[in-house]
Amino acid sequence: MPTPATPTESAIALRQGAVIAYPTEAVWGLGCDPFDESAVMRLLAIKQRPVEKGLILIAGSLDQTDGLLDWQALPPPRREAVLATWPGPNTWIVPTTARVPRWITGAHDGVAVRISAHPTVVALCAAFGAPLVSTSANLSGEPPVHAREALDPRLLVQLDGVTAGETGGLASPTTIRDARSGAQLRA
Repeated sequence: MPTPATPTESAIALRQGAVIAYPTEAVWGLGCDPFDESAVMRLLAIKQRPVEKGLILIAGSLDQTDGLLDWQALPPPRREAVLATWPGPNTWIVPTTARVPRWITGAHDGVAVRISAHPTVVALCAAFGAPLVSTSANLSGEPPVHAREALDPRLLVQLDGVTAGETGGLASPTTIRDARSGAQLRA
C-alpha cells in the first residue's frame, strides 16, 4: 500500500492529473480533478464504471461550487431545503450550469454534489481549491470499503496516491436526493 499522503501532497498530485483514494463520511472514495477529462476517464476505467452514470462532486465549502450549480432553476423552498443540509453527509442532484462537463453529469441534466463536513475532505478540497470527483473506492458492483486496509490491491496498483485519514464512521454511503423534488434516490 502506498504511504498515505497529506491533503496538501494529494492536492499537488491532483493538479498534475492524479487519481487518488481518500476517506469520506462513510467509505473510501476515489477522486480526481473533475475538469481534467483524461483524469476522469482514467478514474472511470480504473473503477470500471460507465461515463453515462455520472459522478458526484464533493466540496469542502459551498463557495467551491460557485458557477457550477444553477440555483435559479430551483424554487426558493427547494434551494433552502438543500442548503439546510450542508455541510453534511447529504448528496443532492442539483441543476447544473454549462460549466460542469458531460463526463461528470453523464446522461443526467443535473450534477450530484455534496458539501462535506468531513475534516479530511474539507482539508483536501481547501488545498486543491475546488471540488473533487467522489465515487466509492471499489470496482463497480463490489461493496464499498470502510477502511484503508480493505482497499482492493487491484485498485491500489492503478492509483497515484492515498490520502491519510479515516472515514467519518457512517454505516453506509450518503443519501442521494433530487433537489427539484426532494425524492430520495439512494438510501
